[in-house]
Amino acid sequence: MLDKKQQRLRRARQTRIRIAQQGAVRLTVHRTNLHIYATVISGCGGKVLASASTVEKEVRAALGGVGKGGNAAAAQVVGKRIAEKAKAAGVEKVAFDRAGYAYHGRVKALAEAAREAGLQF
Repeated sequence: MLDKKQQRLRRARQTRIRIAQQGAVRLTVHRTNLHIYATVISGCGGKVLASASTVEKEVRAALGGVGKGGNAAAAQVVGKRIAEKAKAAGVEKVAFDRAGYAYHGRVKALAEAAREAGLQF
């Protein structure tokens, strides 16, 4: 019997295999109860091109202090920030890797904010 985390990682593995076959740059998301992290990873070699999270000092200041990183508003800020950083790194198109999480709530808020800021996926 698989536990909840193993089920999520199994779903994530399938997505990552598909993205690797395409050779696309991927925008991956990781969420915890307190924070959300977004990373843009190159298609070949797996180098990190850009990253943003609610742990960053500027983001925490924008959200207004401690304990505000685990909500949809924080995810929107991170989504906008990752799009800006990706564009600065010369990335316009990405494949969205939701890491097995449901496309709902914070994951959806991050994705939509990144799209609005000009990232295509």
